Amino acid sequence: MKIKGIKRGKIIELLESVNSIPDGTEIIIELENYPKEAETKQPLTDEERLAKLNKLFGVWKNQPELMKTFEEIDQQRHSYRGRKLATTENQDNE
Repeated sequence: MKIKGIKRGKIIELLESVNSIPDGTEIIIELENYPKEAETKQPLTDEERLAKLNKLFGVWKNQPELMKTFEEIDQQRHSYRGRKLATTENQDNE
């Protein structure tokens, strides 16, 4: 269970109610900092998103073995294997 809280000296004030744990119960808490800017961070513009995607996709540049793999996948996807037809050899003629 993850719940945000605010530390004030030796007391941590929880920002949500926890009804599943009775008062007075001893618990173990794992602490990690929660950066303030994560709450107020503005959503990315389309240009910023595109720049991040281009940076990510740039990792694939200059990798011939990766291009070969994609070519093989493309060939397999587009190869026509025909369809199986039902034969009449095993059917009764009634």
